[in-house]
Amino acid sequence: MKWIRAVGLAWCLGWMAWAAENPPATLPLGATAPDFDLPGVDGRRWALKDFAHARILVVVFTCNHCPTAQYYEPRLKQIVEDYRPKGVVLVAISPNAPDAVRLDELGWSDMGDSFEEMKLRARERQFNFPYLYAGDAEETARAYGPVATPHVFVFDEQRRLRYVGAVDDSERVQNVKRHYLREALDALLAGQDPPVKQTKVVGCSVKWPDKIPQNRAFLEKLAREPVSLEPVDEPGLRALRRNEGTGKFRLVSFWATWCAPCVAEFGDFITTWRMYRHRDFELVTVSLNRPEERPRVLDFLQRQQASCRNLIFASENREALIDAFDPTWQGVVPYTVLINPEGQVIWRETGSVDFLALRRLIVRSMNERKPW
Repeated sequence: MKWIRAVGLAWCLGWMAWAAENPPATLPLGATAPDFDLPGVDGRRWALKDFAHARILVVVFTCNHCPTAQYYEPRLKQIVEDYRPKGVVLVAISPNAPDAVRLDELGWSDMGDSFEEMKLRARERQFNFPYLYAGDAEETARAYGPVATPHVFVFDEQRRLRYVGAVDDSERVQNVKRHYLREALDALLAGQDPPVKQTKVVGCSVKWPDKIPQNRAFLEKLAREPVSLEPVDEPGLRALRRNEGTGKFRLVSFWATWCAPCVAEFGDFITTWRMYRHRDFELVTVSLNRPEERPRVLDFLQRQQASCRNLIFASENREALIDAFDPTWQGVVPYTVLINPEGQVIWRETGSVDFLALRRLIVRSMNERKPW
């Protein structure tokens, strides 16, 4: 059995190496639309034949996490509204293998590219088009050959490819000068060739499964980062609350090893920090454990790979330490605060955290200050 597993592993690694060196070619103009049979976020499966009624079929390879793809979501919805009465149908497909997306690639997103997260995104953004998952069916994405997200493929009534490329010429809507997709649709509806048949595509690279080992190596690197724990006194907590001179959004999590909800959600704080740490964001954890419990706290932090900034109350006088950070806080944990670069508390929560809502707030707040 061991040799069978070894052969299987060797084959898998060999296939990944081959796939990395042989990215799929983009479907050429004039080619027939490849068939597919994929699950949609609406609970049903969709195949190419389900769109047989469409005069024109637009297939867009897109995803949740890519900031460029997110910029185009409202534009795609508007295109659906404008062209549906004319017989145009748009279907979106996510080509990404979720395990190939690194946490730091989620720095402009509140969620990743799993099928369950696709359902959440579609519901939140109220997509008016089918959104299909191809992450476990790589043959579909490889047949079309998208190179980035979003990547548009426009097929005529005979399902021949007539336009392939970008939606328009700028992810920033205020800078758009050419509306390539709309121009192609208008021309085809008028029985003419698109004025531009193919363009280059700017966006996030497709996360093929051969990138999974790279993601694993990245996680292993994070796991090797040193973990420290420092005492914090009243002046230190006042300074922590003021957040002066950092230029960052500061998320402060007060917790303790004896607090079951704190322990249960601690990993989500670390994941959130790893998502946004390369932007103007930091996580500081503060343990309410007593000073003599430092070894226990440090052991927990090390097991959690908490290489962020970690503090522990420096004295037994918890009330004074609590008041130093926030006199209105009664000392209940978990207690979490998000502070902006000017030192203003823009969110606080006593009790367990809704991390999806928190990540949405973090991304929105950072993007409003410093758009990518």
